Amino acid sequence: MSDRLLVLVRHGQSEWNLKNLFTGWKDPDLTEQGIAEAREAGRKLKAQGLTFDVAFTSVLTRAQHTLDLMLAEIGQTGLPTTKDLALNERDYGDLSGLNKARTLPYYVQEILPGVLRGQRTLVAAHGNSLRALIMVLEKLTPEQILKRELATGAPVIYRLNADSTVATKVDLAA
Repeated sequence: MSDRLLVLVRHGQSEWNLKNLFTGWKDPDLTEQGIAEAREAGRKLKAQGLTFDVAFTSVLTRAQHTLDLMLAEIGQTGLPTTKDLALNERDYGDLSGLNKARTLPYYVQEILPGVLRGQRTLVAAHGNSLRALIMVLEKLTPEQILKRELATGAPVIYRLNADSTVATKVDLAA
């Protein structure tokens, strides 16, 4: 039996998270706290004995920087990584509200097949794009997912059944 491991991580605190600003597709980097959160996320994954075959991230710096820092802590720099705007944060301009329509098909077509084949997969992305995935994984209603807060830099580890339902979930939020 293959492992079917999927780990979702919201990027560490960004400069605009700190200022309580809507970030969308703006591209601020991580704060010192965000860098520490990303490194700690990597240490938590390493402590769990986890390694990965592939990673996915958005095209925004804060998610990519988080992923790079986690992979450095795990000792997996150079891991094959796909960067795609389907995993970007919601654009609070003209594209507001389109995030779920971008994220879910991408997950089903690009991420899930590899996980089901046993590819140990790490996804570093944004609150809204990850909520769209969590809503499907955990079979939550739109009302339930709206109440769900995702801590920055806190891995959520899913092991999936062959039918893509969640077998186990471990939330490594501090």
